[in-house]
Amino acid sequence: MTNSPTPVAFFDRTYDEAMALIREARDYFAERQWQPASPSRAAVELVTSCESMRLTARLTQIIAWLLVQKAVHAGELSRDDATRPEHRLGGRSICEIEGPWSELGLPQRLQTLLERSLSLYHRIARLDDLAADMARAPAIPAARH
Repeated sequence: MTNSPTPVAFFDRTYDEAMALIREARDYFAERQWQPASPSRAAVELVTSCESMRLTARLTQIIAWLLVQKAVHAGELSRDDATRPEHRLGGRSICEIEGPWSELGLPQRLQTLLERSLSLYHRIARLDDLAADMARAPAIPAARH
């Protein structure tokens, strides 16, 4: 028998999904850095840069939250500690914004990454809210027999 934590299927799939999205974003940014900016599309380039930063912020917040949850599952952090403000999902005022990406003329690949990261961020936000609600709920005393 090992001391490693028992895997949690939904958590492991979500973590894998986040890591795959991070790799895809990394590859997109690596390819994009070698493409020359078009002076005639300066406004689109500016919006593309801003939304690229939003994508990075989302992915950073997602992976930070998932790593806290991984620590909880491994017994390295208590559930109460995981719901402290510094361990909760952050950046909501920035990360929850959904733009009219197609109307702004953003590259299709970036639009797809933004949509997928927003969907994942919303799922993680619901889990974060649920965990916080559960931590605030009064304990139910055990029944005596």
